[in-house]
Amino acid sequence: MKSKILGLESIFHALADRSRLGMVERLSFGPASVKELAEPLQMALPSVLKHLKVLEEGGIVISEKLGRVRTYQLEPTKLSEIDLWMAERKAAWNRSFDRLDKFLIETSDENSD
Repeated sequence: MKSKILGLESIFHALADRSRLGMVERLSFGPASVKELAEPLQMALPSVLKHLKVLEEGGIVISEKLGRVRTYQLEPTKLSEIDLWMAERKAAWNRSFDRLDKFLIETSDENSD
């Protein structure tokens, strides 16, 4: 469980920055070069590269270099980990709400007698 949380922590850390989240959003449409990812951002290229490094270390993106052009794309399996974690949380919340609902119904029935 702890290693799963650490994995999620690195993913959420990587997504916590607005610029990195924008890059992920752009990459959801397909691979892009560093230049294409840097275009909408108002920051120097070294800063863009630092953000991309955080995304890569979080396992959210992978890169490939062809000649002088480095291209990034999403690593869908990492984002699937978030989906799985959210589904587990939702199931736990639903079980809690079901127990609360049952308790409230039983309590209501006892009070109406």
